Amino acid sequence: MAHIEFLDETMRDGQQSLWGMQMRCGMALPIAPTIDRTGYRVIDLTGSSMFEVLIRTNHENPWEGLDLLTGAMPNTPIRGGMRANASVTFGVTPDVLMDMWMRQLNEHGCRSFWVYDVLFNIDKMHRLAKVAKEYGSEVAGAIMFTSSPVHTDEYYADKADKLSACPDIDTLLLYDTAGVLDRERMETLVPAIQKNARGKPIEFHSNNILGMSAKAYCDAIDLGITILHTASRPMANGPSVPSTEIMTRNVELLGHTHDLDTSLLPPVAEHFEKVGKAAGFLVNQHYEYDVLSAQHQIPGGMIGTLRAQMAKQNMMDRMDEVLRETAKVRKELGYPGMATPFSQLVGTQAVLNLVSGERYKIVPDEVIQYAAGFYGEPVAPIDEDVYDRIMNAPRAKKVIAEPPEQPTLQELEQRYGTKDHDELILRALVPEADLKKMREAGPVRRDYPLLSSPELDQLRYLLKIANTPVVQIQSADMNLSLRR
Repeated sequence: MAHIEFLDETMRDGQQSLWGMQMRCGMALPIAPTIDRTGYRVIDLTGSSMFEVLIRTNHENPWEGLDLLTGAMPNTPIRGGMRANASVTFGVTPDVLMDMWMRQLNEHGCRSFWVYDVLFNIDKMHRLAKVAKEYGSEVAGAIMFTSSPVHTDEYYADKADKLSACPDIDTLLLYDTAGVLDRERMETLVPAIQKNARGKPIEFHSNNILGMSAKAYCDAIDLGITILHTASRPMANGPSVPSTEIMTRNVELLGHTHDLDTSLLPPVAEHFEKVGKAAGFLVNQHYEYDVLSAQHQIPGGMIGTLRAQMAKQNMMDRMDEVLRETAKVRKELGYPGMATPFSQLVGTQAVLNLVSGERYKIVPDEVIQYAAGFYGEPVAPIDEDVYDRIMNAPRAKKVIAEPPEQPTLQELEQRYGTKDHDELILRALVPEADLKKMREAGPVRRDYPLLSSPELDQLRYLLKIANTPVVQIQSADMNLSLRR
């Protein structure tokens, strides 16, 4: 029997997948000490795209929120996510800015990191791992899984060998963004990775888009994987990862052991269910097996964002059409792994193909950069006709003439007008107008107003004098129960 460790994804992948990265600090801070006491190996918390959403959408200072949350969870290592060649934009970020981003997350209390690059620029992953080790932090080298004719066991075994060769990488993270791994595939893939892992532990993360990931976790345990990524039940499943509740139960029923205090799981779940419903966000999701999901392989973190974007454009009736086009674009672009930034690039190109009425009539700069090799070498050749269309796009010559720059630290400080690296990163991330709105909004709230309106205050009064113990409130974006 094995001893299984759990990594909590409630506040990172859970809220990214279900809430579109709109979790404010105050939505999690009241329950953070309870999560900290639960016994997780690591608590995953932050990434650069969340910073951008917090600033632009919620007008909240992400550094301030990060300090509050890490301060509330002193007993468990806090994890940050790092895309090796671009954690500040969807383009390619200068190495010196990436190193700065890694150092500043460490300065704010993160002591565990998962570093990934969908095209496996291994040298950049090694460099960031070395920077993390300046602070003694743990580093997981991510193996971003995607299913395609060119992503073979041999391909991933080679990446495992190159990642594990770095002494600064402590674990390998098998990351299945689309939740497509089944036992048959894992029975050859996992041993191939283990053979080249140099004895380093393997973590497993699988977004439950096809409803298969909890079973995949059980199969992974059989194959020797001992670190599982889960989330509190309201923040789990659907495009998120399996729930901690079901996986602790499964682990126990299979005769394995773990360190979690399961008595602390219900209050955490109750908290996030209340917050999610009050904010009008998704909770308690369950997806059915859908063959189309296996074809387009849009990751959990992007599904929620894409649905929100389609809803805002009143295009939800064309969602299946977009997903089918995404699968086609993915194949034409040489099967890039469907994780940031390529899931966004492929999805955006698919939407543009449909909206414009002509495929590749409009091509984003980032797709041109990908075709030009700015992100690294594509796994498979791009379709020749599509490549020609991309390179003949109106902006192609200008984009190709401006390859990614590598400024010095001094040049960056001069460009952004500050030597405060927290501030420099924010200025590199979003326009000054957004930062101005963030600052005008004032300090970060330490709670989230679940029930704070004149109407609800009146309901509280009515509840006191009514002969019923419960009042149920339902609307399009709210479903709350008020009790005595």
